[in-house]
Amino acid sequence: MENTPPCPKCSSPYTYPNGALLNCPECFHEWSAEELAAEALEAQVLDSNGNPLQDGDTVIVIKDLPVKGAPKPVKAGTKVKNIRLVDGDHDIACKIDGFGAMGLKSEFVRKG
Repeated sequence: MENTPPCPKCSSPYTYPNGALLNCPECFHEWSAEELAAEALEAQVLDSNGNPLQDGDTVIVIKDLPVKGAPKPVKAGTKVKNIRLVDGDHDIACKIDGFGAMGLKSEFVRKG
């Protein structure tokens, strides 16, 4: 039996190949392996230098970032430890000393 990936829609382990496509007998979803690889590449969060980020990484802020409601900005060079990747416009959730919990955009940080 071939080792086929689970269905990306319903996570069913009973997928089977049908020509160039993979099929799921439970939800009737059809997809190609290339399509799945392209979606995985898009879902990856990259820093300002193009390095992939993961949960738990340490990043460094590359420019001063104004914070709404705070008298001072987050300064460039601030090290942020133990980040968490989330969906949305601000794709990094973290805690910054002196500011607390906040969201950052990955384009304003580099892996540290």
